[in-house]
Amino acid sequence: MDASFIRGVIPALVTPMSDDEALDREGLVKLIDGTIDSGVHGVFTVGTAGEFWALSFEEKQRIYEWTVEAAGGRVPAYVGTSANSTEEAIALSRAGQAAGADCLSILTPSFTTPTQEELFNHYAEIATSVTLPILLYNLPARTGNALEVETVRRLVADYGNIVGIKDSSGDFSQALEYINGMPDGFRFVMGRDTLIASGFEQGAVAAIAATANVAPDVGAAIFDAHSEGDLPEARRHQIRLAPLRSLFTLGTHPAMLKTGADLVGFAGGPPRRPAKRLSQDQVEILRAVLVEMGKLS
Repeated sequence: MDASFIRGVIPALVTPMSDDEALDREGLVKLIDGTIDSGVHGVFTVGTAGEFWALSFEEKQRIYEWTVEAAGGRVPAYVGTSANSTEEAIALSRAGQAAGADCLSILTPSFTTPTQEELFNHYAEIATSVTLPILLYNLPARTGNALEVETVRRLVADYGNIVGIKDSSGDFSQALEYINGMPDGFRFVMGRDTLIASGFEQGAVAAIAATANVAPDVGAAIFDAHSEGDLPEARRHQIRLAPLRSLFTLGTHPAMLKTGADLVGFAGGPPRRPAKRLSQDQVEILRAVLVEMGKLS
C-alpha cells in the first residue's frame, strides 16, 4: 500500500470546546485552518491531545467528519480510532473510513495488560476490517503497554495496510530499531516533540506533534529545513520549540495546549472535567514562553 503521503509535521490537534464542554465545530475549523495556513503537512484529530478518552463514540464520528471536511483535501486527514476493546476500535476505524479519512492512528489498549500475541490479534482484526492505511501508536508511559519491535514486524509483514508506527515512547534506541529493522516503505513517525529533528536525521518520515497546536510554523519549519538539507536550521527550530514542550506538565494535559491555542489566535477552550483550565498564574507562565518564542508580543 502506498503510504508516501505520510510525511512532514502533523499537529496532534486538541478538540476545541465551548465553555460548557460541548464540541466547538467552528473552533475546530479555525484550528485546522490556522495550522494548515502555518505550513503543516497534515492534521490529526481524536488522539491523546484530542482527549479521545473523554469523547463519546458519536462525538468521535462527528469530529472525523468535521476533520475531513475542514481539511478539504489541502493536507491528509488522520484520525485516531483507539479503544480498549477490539470491537470498539473496529467500529471507530470503520467510522473513520466512512468519514473519508486518509489514515488511521490506533493506540494500544490501556489499563488492561494484553500480551504481545493479544496485541497482535487486536491490530490484526482491525486491519482486516478496513482498507485505510494504519499507523500503530506506541505510548507505553500512558497506556502501560508497549509494542515490541518483533510484534510490529509481524504485523507489517502480514497486513499490507499497517504501514508504520507513531512512537511516543522517547526511547530513541527503539526508534532506530523501528527505522532500520522494518521493510522498505515502512513509515516511522516521531511522536516525541523533543526528538523531531533527530528523528528526521535518522530516517523518520514524519512527526505528529502536539506543540503544533500552538507553534505549528516552528514544527513545520523543522521538516522543511531538513528537506532542504539544512540540518543546522532544522536543529535551530527544534531548540526554539523546547521551551513550549517543557510546559507539557503545566496543568492537566491537554489544558496547556488548549490555552496556548487560544492565546495564539486559534481555538482550544476548556479541557473536559475532571481536568481544569490553567490557573491565571499558569497562563502567565505560558504567555511568557510564547513571548520568548516570538508567538506573542
